[in-house]
Amino acid sequence: MIPRPSRPARVVLAAGIAVVLSSAGCASGGGSADAGRGFVFATDMEPDCLDPQYSALDVTATVDRPIFDSLVAMSSDGRFHPWLAERWTAGRDGRSYTFTLRRGVRFHDGTPLDAAAVKATLDHAVDPKTKSRYAASLIRGYRGSDVVSPTTVRVRLDEPNAAFLQALSTPYLGIQSPASIEKNARGLCGAPVGSGPFRFVGWTRSKSITLARNPGYSWGPATAANRGAARIPRLTFRIISENSVRLGALTSGEVHAIDNVPALNMKTLERSSSATVKRAQVPGAVFGVFLNGTKGVLADERVRVALQRSLDMDAIVKSVYMGRASRAWSLLSPATVGYEPKTVGSWPYDPALSARLLDQAGWTGRDAEGFRTKDGRRLTLRWPYQAQLFRDRRDVLAQAIQAQAKRVGIHVDLRSVDAGTLTQQVLAARDRMDVMGASFVRPEPDILRYFYAADRFPGKGGGNFFRYTDGKLDGWLTDAAESTDPDERRQIYSRIQLHLNAHALVIPTYVPERVLGVSKKVAGLGFDASATPLFHEASLKP
Repeated sequence: MIPRPSRPARVVLAAGIAVVLSSAGCASGGGSADAGRGFVFATDMEPDCLDPQYSALDVTATVDRPIFDSLVAMSSDGRFHPWLAERWTAGRDGRSYTFTLRRGVRFHDGTPLDAAAVKATLDHAVDPKTKSRYAASLIRGYRGSDVVSPTTVRVRLDEPNAAFLQALSTPYLGIQSPASIEKNARGLCGAPVGSGPFRFVGWTRSKSITLARNPGYSWGPATAANRGAARIPRLTFRIISENSVRLGALTSGEVHAIDNVPALNMKTLERSSSATVKRAQVPGAVFGVFLNGTKGVLADERVRVALQRSLDMDAIVKSVYMGRASRAWSLLSPATVGYEPKTVGSWPYDPALSARLLDQAGWTGRDAEGFRTKDGRRLTLRWPYQAQLFRDRRDVLAQAIQAQAKRVGIHVDLRSVDAGTLTQQVLAARDRMDVMGASFVRPEPDILRYFYAADRFPGKGGGNFFRYTDGKLDGWLTDAAESTDPDERRQIYSRIQLHLNAHALVIPTYVPERVLGVSKKVAGLGFDASATPLFHEASLKP
């Protein structure tokens, strides 16, 4: 789905909110990876748009991160460090932040990066004309920015938001050139202008996106070993959707690294003399099977729990990912601050319990195919998905879930649909579907609010697909977002994770990883706190 963001703040958006828009651009060449083209990175998916305030795709974050700098940088331990902002202070009421900006920073178009640029970027994110798919939701509650001086900007919020700094650290709120925003008001997709270590050169749709080194760059984040110009002169993203072709491009030397190595191919690369595997567990929401607790057959908690307990998730994940992925117990990834280890073992496989619960719920009949029935109606769960976005063997995972649910008499109607159909169904999800598969990358437990706050539904910058409303859950999500006490936040998020499992509102499946195939000629290719690849410090050995 779009999102990511789980594959994070890159976003993984995993299984199905389809956002497939057009973009335009210029060319890049062919030939081997070492034929003067700098560093070549192959992705399995193309961005929908390179305006970071519009797109929610994780691949967009991968391409945009080298182009756009952020106000602050986040390290993997959850701490924040200077980047474009040298320092910052929060207002006593938690409803404002004042940032002092680094001097001398310039955008790729030569204009200065100042307080007015920060204001223009944040205003652009929440402008309804932008039609933001994610960034606007990250700063929901943004009231505006005041330009105090060229190097000082005060950001005002309508409520305290403990996740605000993490939101600002993401590529989705990377600072854009105001001149570019104004010039490209109708199409920032193909002409991004930031201040990062690489500048945009061109985009040949369905083929490649090319960036060139920003030679004057000297303001890298405090988390970086190299804060100056990038070590590679050119960075090309090639779009190669077919897994075998992408792998072949790496092993033949046509590209230097590839994204999203399938579990089937990891062992091959680990044994290779020319390439290896780099992997990082993705923070945020794992791939979850979200259940419609609002309307339809799954509004009955007994049926939701019956489905949950009918699944031997250990066996499913081991079979589908061949021991190369961990099964998930919580919607939050273990790589996320606030993950609750007590969720482990909290919903064991128990098909006998599933049978009892279905009997209690009145699904006592059986049809000719063995599925449960009530009043002559089959127990059917509608699960649409878009094949293009159901990556990382999630289609096989869904089929395994379908097969195990059938054993207790639940019919999972798993259907591949096109992007337009899925978008329509997601916007009316509580009436059109019973199950939705998704993940989302964000190294912040506030991602739970994206999926379960009562006002965070599709069309309004959220992922509460079924518009589920629970006053107690909503209160916890608000309290956690407004708290500045880390211990209090952890306790609240613990309750939320255990609550979601106890009421079977979502079925966590496996913990996604960002798996790169990397040539042994490459050094310095790393990940940020969201498991987004970082190219600023990458170099090529002779």
